[in-house]
Amino acid sequence: MSGPNELGEFLRVRRAALQPEDVGLQGFGVRRVPGLRREELAMLAGVSPTYYSRLEQGLSTNASDAVIASIARALNLTPDEQAHLLNLARPERSPKRRAAVKPDRARIGTLRLINSLPGTPAVIIGRRSEVLGWNALGHRLVAGHLDVDSPGRAADRPNLTRMLFLDEHTKELYARWQEEAVRAVASLRVLGGKSPEDPELTALVGELTVKSPEFCKLWAKHPVETCVSGVKYFRHPEVGDFELHFEVLTPPDDSGHRVLLYTPDPGSGAEALELLGRDIETGMDTTAGFVERMRR
Repeated sequence: MSGPNELGEFLRVRRAALQPEDVGLQGFGVRRVPGLRREELAMLAGVSPTYYSRLEQGLSTNASDAVIASIARALNLTPDEQAHLLNLARPERSPKRRAAVKPDRARIGTLRLINSLPGTPAVIIGRRSEVLGWNALGHRLVAGHLDVDSPGRAADRPNLTRMLFLDEHTKELYARWQEEAVRAVASLRVLGGKSPEDPELTALVGELTVKSPEFCKLWAKHPVETCVSGVKYFRHPEVGDFELHFEVLTPPDDSGHRVLLYTPDPGSGAEALELLGRDIETGMDTTAGFVERMRR
């Protein structure tokens, strides 16, 4: 997913988003394409126009860290975008892909942890946003129309990003779907820069590009953001409209797993979760039974 073409695309998209006035330049003449010209960006970055053109065209693959930092400053990149640019320009720094010996699984301790929080929706997701586990309330919140045991089966486990674009139930779940979509694509771009040789990630992006015009349009804009907290606005088919805060916790290992937790403010969010929780059969998800099903 990475390499010279990805680097050039990112630079072109970000350059096109800037106007001369945005960076203290005075624009002259009619511009055939939007944004800064290559020579203007090169001047701001302190590199020659020829060198910058070769970089954007994928003809130069050995730019120094100092040059990349100068280009990042000229483009007014955010910290997340700067890190992404460096990953694209220096792909050898990305960790080597490990051979997949067996399907990924959530750690038993993590499964026990989320199941010990019956009043807090929790979802364990893998590197590519595939669902590795959830507690009863997490399942009811984000995917009540799916089999609760599906994360334990590698062949048909849900993927939050795929569901967001291709599953109609999930599309209708979010009152601000466009906001969720941008956030999902931005996170996927970050992952693509870090793991350029991941075949499963490449397959996911390819599938979504073919099947979802919305994804294809957003992917071409190359948004980049590490999303670890915020607010999600739900339009749940059972309990109506409400909002929840989310936090993404990352275990201190190299699994790439994340724990997504949802918490409400007093009011509609808390009431909605209480209503969802009432319908969950008492004892249905004891720790032992829950963990055993996820291990199958």
